[in-house]
Amino acid sequence: MITQTAPATPPTTVHPTPSIKRRRRKPNLHRTLSRVLIMLIVIVQVYPLAWLFLTSLRTEQDFATGDPFALPSSLTWENYTRAFETGDLGRNILNSFIVTMGANILIVLFGMMAAYAIQVLGFRMSRFVRGLFLIGIIVPVQIALVPLFIDYSTVNLLDTYQSMIIPLAGFALPMSVYLFSSFFEYIPRETYEAASLDGAGPYRIFGLITLPLSLNTVVTVVLVNSIFIWNDFIFANTFVLSEELKTIPLGLQNYIGAMGKVDWTATFAAVCVTVTPLLLVFLVLNKAMIQGLESGATKG
Repeated sequence: MITQTAPATPPTTVHPTPSIKRRRRKPNLHRTLSRVLIMLIVIVQVYPLAWLFLTSLRTEQDFATGDPFALPSSLTWENYTRAFETGDLGRNILNSFIVTMGANILIVLFGMMAAYAIQVLGFRMSRFVRGLFLIGIIVPVQIALVPLFIDYSTVNLLDTYQSMIIPLAGFALPMSVYLFSSFFEYIPRETYEAASLDGAGPYRIFGLITLPLSLNTVVTVVLVNSIFIWNDFIFANTFVLSEELKTIPLGLQNYIGAMGKVDWTATFAAVCVTVTPLLLVFLVLNKAMIQGLESGATKG
């Protein structure tokens, strides 16, 4: 018997439907728009720094007669030499570093302790105390200048590092307490209960559990406050009377000559020198923040 086999049908090709094509195009469009947006943000952020550095290398004549936003026709390092000769730039940087470090130590220490007492230990009217700290965020610093000046003159604290460190730390405490207390909410209560069952007291729990888990928050608090403390002008201008304690914002006034004449190229060189440490600190703390977020304990 001869059996007839059915003729083989050619394989059919499945064409993607228009909906699939549209689905494929959407991620590409989204990725392209994201890249363009990121490039614009980078240009906006990097261009002022690049312009500042290039201007600090221009000659005085080139900056005065040419387009200030054009590329320099010639480069010179003389502006940096003149910047250190015109003002006491090294001492200004040292003073700003001392004030920034001193204020950050007080902010982190007292901010963590206050948030630990409010959020972790808990006590009667703890929410009210936290609300008082939050109200301190909206208090302007200008209203404290005259009372602080009178008090400092009474206790002989004018023209000292403490006169700048204390108010800077005090006005930064409300936000720091809020950040620390918000983070402490996500630490499991079982962790503290297990430590208490093992015989650990509140100080030991704070040093062995709360502090290590809060490293990423500490980095965030230091990073945010360092930017404002490093650039502070109002407290330094009010409480500092001598040249030896002038910080960077006050030291930049030395580049203004007679009749308001400003040595712009030397000023840009001084600004470039003073901004560089802040950028390095920002980059280091930013990496530390990312590492803390990646290696931190699981919360929730």
